[in-house]
Amino acid sequence: MIAGLAVDVLLAAGSLGLALGVIRARRVFTAIALFIAHGLLLALAWVRLDALDVALTEAAIGAGLSGVLLLAARHRLARGGSERTTEAPGRVATIFIGLGCACITVALGYAVLALPKPAPGLAAEVAANLAATELGNPVTGVLMVFRGLDTLLEAAVLVLAVIGVWSLAPDATWRGTPGAPWPAVTDGPRALLARLLPPIGIVVAVHILWVGADAPGGKFQAAAILAAMGLLVWFAGLVRVPPTASWPLRATIAAGPALFMAIGLAGLAVEGAFLAYPEGLVKPTILIVEFVLAASVAAALALLVMGAPSRDAPP
Repeated sequence: MIAGLAVDVLLAAGSLGLALGVIRARRVFTAIALFIAHGLLLALAWVRLDALDVALTEAAIGAGLSGVLLLAARHRLARGGSERTTEAPGRVATIFIGLGCACITVALGYAVLALPKPAPGLAAEVAANLAATELGNPVTGVLMVFRGLDTLLEAAVLVLAVIGVWSLAPDATWRGTPGAPWPAVTDGPRALLARLLPPIGIVVAVHILWVGADAPGGKFQAAAILAAMGLLVWFAGLVRVPPTASWPLRATIAAGPALFMAIGLAGLAVEGAFLAYPEGLVKPTILIVEFVLAASVAAALALLVMGAPSRDAPP
């Protein structure tokens, strides 16, 4: 009891300290490093709350992929000569910012403390009907069955987001290679990590994806890890990204949502309801969709970080 309380106090204090460090940092890289550390600490806090799926998502996306995105943005700023040490806001601005943050904190704290006990929800209904999904993980059951339409729309939004980012490119580079070129590195920490971590990350991602049907994990967490591993190799200049005109690349992005939509329409024709899975084949069907969706989401996340095409397509 005392040990658990001590851990909670340390997590809370560490989280607040890192958040303040992010705000007060004067260098972009320092702020990014503290932000990533803050995300990892939040993941530990979710573990303490027994929300392992949320903890995995926070570590993979909130800290990992978001950190990579910020580092890529810093790289672009540095290449353009725009990175600089920021000046501290004035005293009046600091007071108003502090008051605003304090008001938001008080409002959020009141909203959480004012929740009825037990908090309203559909957890009991989900637990009562989980056996019909042939899944052991209630989070996967909710995402793929009870709220399958939301998951389909989330996957479709990622495809639209990639199209939106690509549309920012000038006409001359529209069919070119995504992202700014990264020089190949042969030594140093980046080269070492780009060769050492991807095999481990791929194994971890496949494991998280496979066990997600019955334990914490799933496609989004696995996709975030796969995207991070691909970006790590890209940052080291060890791989060439296919041009946006590549049909295999486009098919990879669209395959997951397209398959999910096709299975949903098949359920409408066979079972009489959209996204209704065939009886006796619920779990295999969900696993197939999860694996294809993971590949599509991973590709979409990586391409979103890379940004708009910036080089002409190869002849």
